[in-house]
Amino acid sequence: MATPDEEKIATPDEHKMETSDEHTKSTPDEHKMETSDEHTKATPDEQTVTTPDEHTLTTPNEQTLTTQNDHTISNEHTMEMSNEHTVTISNEHTMANPDEHTMIISNDHTMAAPDEHAMVISNDHTMVNPDEHALVISNDHTMTTPDERALVISNEHTMETDYEHTMATPDENKMITTTPEVNNELPNSETQPNKRRKKKSIVWEHFTIENVSAGCRRACCKQCKQSFAYSTGSKVAGTSHLKRHIAKGTCPALLRNQGQNQQSPYTPRSRVGGSGSATDPPKRRYRSPSSPYITFDQDRCRNEIARMIIMHDYPLHMVEHPGFLAFVQNLQPRFNMVSFNTVQGDCVATYLMEKQSLVKFIEGMPGRICLTLDTWTSSQTVGFVFITGHFIDSDWKSHRRILNVIMEPYPDSDTALSHAVAACLSDWSLESKLFSLTFSQSLSEAALETLRPLLAIKNPLILNGQLLVGNCVARTFSSVAKDVLGSGEEIIKKIRDSVKYVKTSESHEEKFFELKRQLQVPSERSLCLDDQSQWNTTYQMLVAASELKEVFSCLDTSDPDYKEAPSMEDWKQVETLCTYLKLLFEAASILTYTTNPTAITFFHEVWKIQTELVRAVMSEDPFVSNVARIMLEKTEKYWKDCSLVLAIAVVMDPRFKMKLVEFSFTKIYGEDAPTYIKIVDDGIHELFHEYVTLPLPLTPTYADEGNAGSNIKQEESQGGTLLSDNGLTDFDVYIMETTSQQMKSELDQYLEESLLPRVQDFDVLGWWKLNKMKYPTLSKMARDILSIPVSTTGPDSVFDMTSKEMDRYRSSLRPETVEALICAKDWMQYGSSEASNALVRMEY
Repeated sequence: MATPDEEKIATPDEHKMETSDEHTKSTPDEHKMETSDEHTKATPDEQTVTTPDEHTLTTPNEQTLTTQNDHTISNEHTMEMSNEHTVTISNEHTMANPDEHTMIISNDHTMAAPDEHAMVISNDHTMVNPDEHALVISNDHTMTTPDERALVISNEHTMETDYEHTMATPDENKMITTTPEVNNELPNSETQPNKRRKKKSIVWEHFTIENVSAGCRRACCKQCKQSFAYSTGSKVAGTSHLKRHIAKGTCPALLRNQGQNQQSPYTPRSRVGGSGSATDPPKRRYRSPSSPYITFDQDRCRNEIARMIIMHDYPLHMVEHPGFLAFVQNLQPRFNMVSFNTVQGDCVATYLMEKQSLVKFIEGMPGRICLTLDTWTSSQTVGFVFITGHFIDSDWKSHRRILNVIMEPYPDSDTALSHAVAACLSDWSLESKLFSLTFSQSLSEAALETLRPLLAIKNPLILNGQLLVGNCVARTFSSVAKDVLGSGEEIIKKIRDSVKYVKTSESHEEKFFELKRQLQVPSERSLCLDDQSQWNTTYQMLVAASELKEVFSCLDTSDPDYKEAPSMEDWKQVETLCTYLKLLFEAASILTYTTNPTAITFFHEVWKIQTELVRAVMSEDPFVSNVARIMLEKTEKYWKDCSLVLAIAVVMDPRFKMKLVEFSFTKIYGEDAPTYIKIVDDGIHELFHEYVTLPLPLTPTYADEGNAGSNIKQEESQGGTLLSDNGLTDFDVYIMETTSQQMKSELDQYLEESLLPRVQDFDVLGWWKLNKMKYPTLSKMARDILSIPVSTTGPDSVFDMTSKEMDRYRSSLRPETVEALICAKDWMQYGSSEASNALVRMEY
């Protein structure tokens, strides 16, 4: 608020000025000063006001009270000191009125008052009172008044400055800050003279004040020359927006400088000076940026866009979508958006970098690798073969990685899968390390005749290739379930229509649940419509409906609109379907929650299914016998093709060994069981003999592990060299000749040892890790056998009744791009290596 010209505020007669709360005052010629009741009328120690004969007021050294027009309070200007007129100097304030109307205010505040103004300042402020005008300022605030104006500021209208900030006043009036005092002591006049100090805020290192017009000034950035509001009349804009300009990195010139030194553009400096120390915590701090300034990197942004597209299956053309372009432009205008061809090249470059890391990882794997092949269809009648590698590392942890996605123009040909396998082996240099292949579908005899010679050229066929080819157990179960559901198609349609009648009408559903409550049906299952592409949903629909059959029967009599009620014979057949679908469902469900299911697990499951079906075929119920016969046809084929692999895997489990094989085969084959048991026993001994004798071209890690046992034997025999030298060489020969026939192999020792307790969460890989020194050769064989996968599909495709289909968008891309997107996504979920930000430039 401003007062009219030539008016006074809060000054008594003869231009008196009242002060409160420890303020220091000086008056010009013959002006008197009165203190309030709360002020002491005596000066503190070492700060006294002396009055000589001429009544001269003296101030401490180098702190002289000067008035305007170069008049100094000295012998020529005296002040009468009486009881009514006492000058009190407080502890924390000093005062000066230099030539250019400058005031020094303690507590980091500076005020200047122009000519012909008087000021009354309360609460820790220093004051100069010139002629005829008064200014009242309260509550720790600094003000500037223009010429011939008086301004009153109350609590509601204040201006606040942080410590170490300087505010300048118009008309060449300056504001100077001083160092804050400590413990209410005045600065020592000898050690801390009152000097003018420059503005200390970091803002003024980047800005200058320019006068635009009368009463209007603006702050100009020294770097980019942009102009910002600073003061208009009595209104001051402050410095917060100026700090933001340099702190948030919006100054173009400052950004260029930061690109060279990589430092934050705005870092508040520590305050050291005055009587304070560097370790004293400041009372107030600047608001620092919430996050450090990061230099913009075009290549890194391109890399992240490529990884985003890969990880979330986004279309490559999204970089050309208007909505995405607008979003990126607003987020970072400096980013030069890439084109479709560029981002396609970036995705392939990311794939190649990830592939380099995986190649090194696989090269260090001991033992062999097993492959699974899953064929996807497309709307363009071409096929895509997904090849996944399964292996166990040196720490006995199992791994799976998608190695290739190969487009086959004629997926139904006999050579399609052979070509895909050969391409994968060549791409990853796996010709000598292949152990087994698992296909999503059964191969024809012509395809097998093409595949075996191709693999035998560079890859030794273990056990004459009997373990080479296997079928996917998940696809087998889905095929069997599809046949079972097809056998009861008419009954299943009635159940589906009944469930649809209840679920598609809210009133029908309420009536159904009311009947369920009245009948007190104990079932907790909820009705649900099935997804006919997932056989497990149809099974769950049948189970829920079967448990609520009483409610459906009651609904048939109470609701005339319900006309699709199944008969009692229908419900009986539904129960039969549920009984045998349950065998498949429980076995297939293991694939959905087990990370790497082994062949050991599915030996149990397939054996149980086989046993149940063999007994059900003999049932007198024609429907039961028919369903069992349909299921048995395909499960028997799977058992015939894979029983040897499953049985040998069980032998490698120290909880079962050959005992479970003998028991299971007896249940399945009856009198013919010894023949099949001998096949397994001969097969596992022949396989062990191959691992002992064949010079397998394996990794150094594998060779080191294999030599561990021989090294131990050599170390144990070193102590016997002295005995041989003493004439006992013939004795050693005699011992070798007499005991050679009695020595047992690692395999025989392992099989003769007692079985381990059947612990539910038994870690078979962990057991072999602990016993690899005891069975060095057998542990190699166990590692390879236990890495054989039983399924080619992922957990989300276990219950699919149709083969996977490649979507239209990806089918339209180049085959190399499709492979890069799918493989890189799979590898990135396991953690990628630290790759360089520089992308390999690949343009299409």
